Amino acid sequence: MTGSDLHRRTLLAAFAGIPLGTVLADAGLTRAAAETTETIRITTPAGRQVAAALRKPDTVPAPAVMLVHEWWGLNDQIKAMAVELASRGYLALAVDLFQGRVATSVEDAREFSQSVKPEEAADTLAAWAAWLANHPDCTRKLGVVGWCFGGGWALSAATLAPFAATVVYYGRVNLPDDQLAKLKGPVLGHFATNDQFVTKDIVAQFEASMKRLGKPATVYWYDAGHAFANPTGDNYNQADAQLAWRRTLEFFGKRLR
Repeated sequence: MTGSDLHRRTLLAAFAGIPLGTVLADAGLTRAAAETTETIRITTPAGRQVAAALRKPDTVPAPAVMLVHEWWGLNDQIKAMAVELASRGYLALAVDLFQGRVATSVEDAREFSQSVKPEEAADTLAAWAAWLANHPDCTRKLGVVGWCFGGGWALSAATLAPFAATVVYYGRVNLPDDQLAKLKGPVLGHFATNDQFVTKDIVAQFEASMKRLGKPATVYWYDAGHAFANPTGDNYNQADAQLAWRRTLEFFGKRLR
């Protein structure tokens, strides 16, 4: 075991057993969790250098889950989510669509998310999916999960690679039928009744498209606002966040094991 491996294990043991919501709501604990991930860099088919945070489970080979960040970027919170998934037995990889930039204000988050070029994001996600599928510690069963900005891109990623399970947290799902037809696995969606961005009409159209295409989709609604699963935001709803996460883990457990 290397010194960095020992450091990671020591940090991980320090907050073992602490509820996920408590970790994510505490900057110190979140930072400690994030420090147990490893930064990985690859070159995409388009020749671009991209990065991600990797956390391996204690037992391998294991199914893999790719995480796609919110419009804040690949921050400690998303890395901590990767650590949580690794503790559940998944090879967890949190990708970076912002090329290392992390927003600390709404203005920055809006600028960073709007500056993402669709073709580059698709190149990044497809490259990481292929990297995971061919990783020696992976069983070749892949899942993907994303929040808000990342929720939409998680769904898009599942149209680019054979993900066996896709989880969307209040992300855009208004993809055209010809794109949704490329999905290889079922979709689980978590949406908020008071969301002003991803509305009931948008989700209803998605459900209709999935039904028309014969693609399985399960949608849950929560009496909450947008980003209700983010403990650092004003709309955080602990009960709904915990329920959504439990459903997410059950979904991955059924589809990836």
